[in-house]
Amino acid sequence: MNIDKLVFRVAGIMVTAGVILAYSHHIAWLILPAFVGLNMFQASFTGFCPMATIAKRFGMHEGKAF
Repeated sequence: MNIDKLVFRVAGIMVTAGVILAYSHHIAWLILPAFVGLNMFQASFTGFCPMATIAKRFGMHEGKAF
C-alpha cells in the first residue's frame, strides 16, 4: 500500500464514521466529516496533507499525489 491509498482510505473511514455517529448519537459529529472535507480541499491547492506527512515518517512508500 502506498501513501495515496492510505490517505483516501483513512479519509473515507473518517467521513463514514462521522456520518454514522451523527445519525446514531449527536448531530455535532458532522464536524468530523466537515473537517476531513476541508482538509482535502486545502490539500488540493497546497499539496500539504497531515496524514501523508505522518505516513512518510513511518516509512510508507510514496504514491504519485503526495
